[in-house]
Amino acid sequence: MNIPSELKYTKDHEWVKIDGDIATVGITDFAQGELGDIVYVEVETLDEELDREEVFGTVEAVKTVSDLFLPLSGEIVEFNEALESDPEVVNSDPYGEGWMIKIKISDTSQIDDLLSADGYKEIIGA
Repeated sequence: MNIPSELKYTKDHEWVKIDGDIATVGITDFAQGELGDIVYVEVETLDEELDREEVFGTVEAVKTVSDLFLPLSGEIVEFNEALESDPEVVNSDPYGEGWMIKIKISDTSQIDDLLSADGYKEIIGA
């Protein structure tokens, strides 16, 4: 299982890459594996300001639909539009081309509340 050490994680199985006050967010390799074949990613919160842990979208797999939770408070400034025509890239490249949104972080102190790779491994029993 791939859990890159340079990323941050949430208990809800999102990964976060911090670059200044912008955070790129997707779901983890563990999450995509649990969901199975992803057929649709929906984010209708583009340009909205949301609080940490609010639902920013959903991911639909053959077996289920799961909510996506915002890992940090801020404005959703970008959605990976490639997922509209190629959602299965979340399965094949969850930490690269399968990213979902970018957030302009409104409270950078929340970054300290995210999990390290080791902390995330403990949660999933890896």
